[in-house]
Amino acid sequence: MSSDIAVKVEDLSKCYQIYDHPRDFLKQIILPRLQRLAGRKSKQYFREFWVLKDISFEIKKGETVGIIGRNGCGKSTLLQMICGTLNPTSGNVQTYGRIAALLELGSGFNPEFTGRENVYMNATVLGLSQEEIDARFDDIAAFADIGEFIEQPVKTYSSGMMVRLAFAVQAQISPDILIVDEALAVGDAKFQAKCFECLKRLKDKGACILLVTHSSEQIVTHCSRAMLLNEGSVVVTGEPRHVTNRYMDLLFGKARKESSLLPSSTIPSFSTDIESDPLMLNYIDDVFATRAGYNPHEYRWGDGSATILDFYLSAGNELYPSVVTTGQSITLGVVIRFHADLIYPILGITIKTKAGVTVYGANSTTLQVAAFESLGKKDTVIVADAVFNCRLAPGDYFISLGVATQQNGEVIPHDRRYDAIHLQVSPVTAFFGLCDLELELTVQEII
Repeated sequence: MSSDIAVKVEDLSKCYQIYDHPRDFLKQIILPRLQRLAGRKSKQYFREFWVLKDISFEIKKGETVGIIGRNGCGKSTLLQMICGTLNPTSGNVQTYGRIAALLELGSGFNPEFTGRENVYMNATVLGLSQEEIDARFDDIAAFADIGEFIEQPVKTYSSGMMVRLAFAVQAQISPDILIVDEALAVGDAKFQAKCFECLKRLKDKGACILLVTHSSEQIVTHCSRAMLLNEGSVVVTGEPRHVTNRYMDLLFGKARKESSLLPSSTIPSFSTDIESDPLMLNYIDDVFATRAGYNPHEYRWGDGSATILDFYLSAGNELYPSVVTTGQSITLGVVIRFHADLIYPILGITIKTKAGVTVYGANSTTLQVAAFESLGKKDTVIVADAVFNCRLAPGDYFISLGVATQQNGEVIPHDRRYDAIHLQVSPVTAFFGLCDLELELTVQEII
């Protein structure tokens, strides 16, 4: 076993027995045994529900791994088996070092005990001596920042106060493995910032961190690796931005086979798909004269009812600029062909940092572009122009494009091109951060 492994999971599965009626549980206890004694084949009075199926992975010391997936995919069950609070049906889990976990809200707390009493009880269970708890109590109380409520019964706490105290205890014991299951979602922004700073310190000390969250932004910002679960199986493991892209597919698209993805190699070429199309000839000599600017590593998929054929990007008087400057007006044109009759098609545009953090996103519905209501006829081609002021800080950004429709509340993706366009903003010295808010600073002497 490598000395840098913190968690090793091998062929882990968990099955629950589902009984349709309470009497079936009693039947299962008694009747199969009697049937075997009578020489008959025993009957099963329950249905099997496999929450997890043959999960295997390793996590190294110092890694922060995000686990993401839809509700009911098995995330919490997986964490409980890693913590040892739930036994697997098959497979095994090996952990190396002290484990601290924030699972279900308030788990491990006695609601009748005060916050102080729960701190001592939890820290004792986690292996700290009375002297160690005494030495760390002030730091725990300061981190939780719940004031005089530390002396009140936990049953009087709000959900935010409870998670503050729980996280404070877990963080102060300096665990080798820290597991956080959606607990930070109930904290306010200030507390979340403090928690993530604490997670960074623990990671720098070599702790392994497992973070379960529905927030793709937290995954790409704080995790070195990510894992997507769906229906009890691992869909993909790898670079956080790629994994969260797949997660967004599951959330807003339909479950699909890998073969339905549209690889980058199928991107329409001008020479074969556009120049031969009489509907596009009017655009060739003007704005669609080059294909510069595409990101060859874009992530693309959809059902093919519409295709984003191409784009053009201009800043000032320059077409397809290699870099743009903060404050410039940018025009983004998108060419879309409809291969089927679509009702109220939606064009979406999202701008993200190279780390995958969303800076801005909008679509034709949120912008209330009425013209899209009459579009979507089969075999027609449209050009949509988006004009915006580039208030971005210097750096590299990626623009994602998508065409979809909604049916009975479900989003149907027709062509999604994640990170399709690379946008580079040149350096400036007037501000720092993510965007230019055009702050104006004035001063006057009053004495």
